[in-house]
Amino acid sequence: MARPKSDDKRNAILAAAVQVFAEEGLAAPTARIAKVAGVAEGTLFTYFSTKDELFNRLYVLLKGELRDVVTHSNPKDDLLKNHLRHAWNGYIHWGLKHPQKRRVIAQLGVSDRITEQSRAELANAFADFNQMLKGGIADGVLRDHPPSFAPAIMASLAETTMDFMARNKKQAGTYLDAGFEAYWNAIACPDRAAIVAPNPPAPAKRTRGVKK
Repeated sequence: MARPKSDDKRNAILAAAVQVFAEEGLAAPTARIAKVAGVAEGTLFTYFSTKDELFNRLYVLLKGELRDVVTHSNPKDDLLKNHLRHAWNGYIHWGLKHPQKRRVIAQLGVSDRITEQSRAELANAFADFNQMLKGGIADGVLRDHPPSFAPAIMASLAETTMDFMARNKKQAGTYLDAGFEAYWNAIACPDRAAIVAPNPPAPAKRTRGVKK
């Protein structure tokens, strides 16, 4: 009879994968991940049957953790700019607190090893947030860019902002504000800041993230 799987071992493998992929890239061998996790390589494959499965489960988990952060405890008012500023602040603070997770998300996000099923799962997880953006476009608040543009430019500007904040902590607040204004100006129609948010996303149900 097979032994029941241990959450502690699974979480240790995921945390080790974050560390190893961040330090060595996605080509790092599973033997290295198993060693950092303190388990046998065969044990790793008991929890994740292939390296691709590990990639996909890790990516969905990390993106879900980020989703919880950017949608948690939304502002009480209905201004779209304030909701996006709240999401921006959450994204930046999470990324600065977890630089390895941030690095791994970036690597996995452009990997052809992430399946369409995983990407669809994540699209569903971010559905409320994306619907808010689509509503902003329909109401003339946001520029009529493709739906994927606003999240993509947020990620790009967030990376630049976090890099500057990490290098110059005394000016961190200035960079945080400037980064968001650059984001807002890139997606918003001129003179439309004070607009009610269409269907602001409901606070996320917290998911278990990777400890690290």
